Amino acid sequence: MVRYAGGWLFDQVMAGWDVTVLTRDQADARPLRILGARSADLEGVLARRVRGSCLQAIAVRADLYESDPLVRRMVRQARDGGMTDVRLWGEAWPASLDRTACPVQHHRLSVAARAFKAQALAAAAIPAGPGQDIEVFRRADIRHPSLIPA
Repeated sequence: MVRYAGGWLFDQVMAGWDVTVLTRDQADARPLRILGARSADLEGVLARRVRGSCLQAIAVRADLYESDPLVRRMVRQARDGGMTDVRLWGEAWPASLDRTACPVQHHRLSVAARAFKAQALAAAAIPAGPGQDIEVFRRADIRHPSLIPA
């Protein structure tokens, strides 16, 4: 997540968003804290019933969406709650989503996001690659239920 969406997350935190990254493992949360985000357990969050939708956006690795029923359930619940910004990254595009209906979205990182992302990558022991100024997502407009099957 830090490599593919860390700059976008940082910029959202700086814009006033409350960002939580849901994970299945107990990985080191330090890289997320550097970006201004918290971490929480995916199963624990999905086990709680939340009234209304508190989500404004979801960013998820495309292959994780395809392979993990809990992630698909979270996206479906967000859709049902009226949330409309779903961002996916990765080369392995889910067969269940229409790739042509999901436009590409480029996020140009702020100078601060580039600096904090570099520190988060170092904390996660992930080598920084070239071209860290832009993060690329596909956006699924879930206002159209046919794009995200049940």
